[in-house]
Amino acid sequence: MEDLFALELFAVATGLIFLILLIRENVWCWLFGILSSTAYIFLMYHSKLYSESILYLFYVGIGFYGWYQWSKKGEQRVDIKRIAPLKLVFLLILGAAGSYAVGYYFSNNTDANRPYADACSTVYSLIASYMEAHKWLSAWLFWIVINAFSIWLYFDRSLNMSSFLMMIYFLLSLFGFIQWRKKLLQTEKAGS
Repeated sequence: MEDLFALELFAVATGLIFLILLIRENVWCWLFGILSSTAYIFLMYHSKLYSESILYLFYVGIGFYGWYQWSKKGEQRVDIKRIAPLKLVFLLILGAAGSYAVGYYFSNNTDANRPYADACSTVYSLIASYMEAHKWLSAWLFWIVINAFSIWLYFDRSLNMSSFLMMIYFLLSLFGFIQWRKKLLQTEKAGS
């Protein structure tokens, strides 16, 4: 149990650094995201939140993808932008269908705890991560809801430090949305 405590502490610390650097649009956020996610793969598996474990495996991959996207120079550089409303609706519907499918699978084929809640958090987090790598402002709105939901989910599994981290993530997600929105509005104003 002590090993899990140290692992959770490491995951929480590197996850917090990730989010702070993400808000500041610092490319090094992705390295800390990769480190945190690697630790969380094992924590979630041990807690029988299998969808979350898969999610953190995905986070490792999206970490490398985000690092690549944000490292582009010149015209290929990724700037904060809005998502087209039709794309947003598509992603919401995709998330609902994916949540049901993943929840159904883990509910019927494993000893997963809270399979539908776990699946919902996982699927929408996958979508939000993709949006984040492309710097769509709406990604922060997804994270605000996901982080609020994850406070309960992690607390339910006795991942108290991680639940506390989700509280911090929730607050920082609000701040991140405000910061990115301010930058986007400045860019739009300068462009008009």
